[in-house]
Amino acid sequence: MDMQKVDAIIEKYNKDETALLAVLQDIQAEKNYLPREAMERVAEIMEVPFSRVSSLATFFSSFSLEPRGEHIVTICMGTACHVRGAPLVLKEVERELGIANGETTSDLKFTIETVNCVGACALGPLVIIDENYHGNISTSEVEEMLEQYQNPSKQEG
Repeated sequence: MDMQKVDAIIEKYNKDETALLAVLQDIQAEKNYLPREAMERVAEIMEVPFSRVSSLATFFSSFSLEPRGEHIVTICMGTACHVRGAPLVLKEVERELGIANGETTSDLKFTIETVNCVGACALGPLVIIDENYHGNISTSEVEEMLEQYQNPSKQEG
């Protein structure tokens, strides 16, 4: 990761250690995960122990210490989505991308994640890619949905 970007993020918060969580969130938003070298830089510049940076990064499940894909494919597995076929949709997404839940494609294009519920039960089964909701998805629609992100010119807004 470009350390100048990390420095700029830290500077945005005036090196204030009370903003440590916000700094980590901004770094993750930039890179889609928290590289160790970026966390070390944060500790150094903000003058906090690396163990404090690391404990925040590992405590919150929203942070990832492993590289994630450009597109995060999130499948809701809440009760409403589950009974409407979310497990089958997950299997189809895994088949199409050639990876399992929790994994990232080798080209760093996609990461698959599941969540317990997003509170959009009427849309189930629901797949969220980046911030785009794809509701009432059937297994037969998965390939076309993913293709929108593999070929951005076909992406719907």
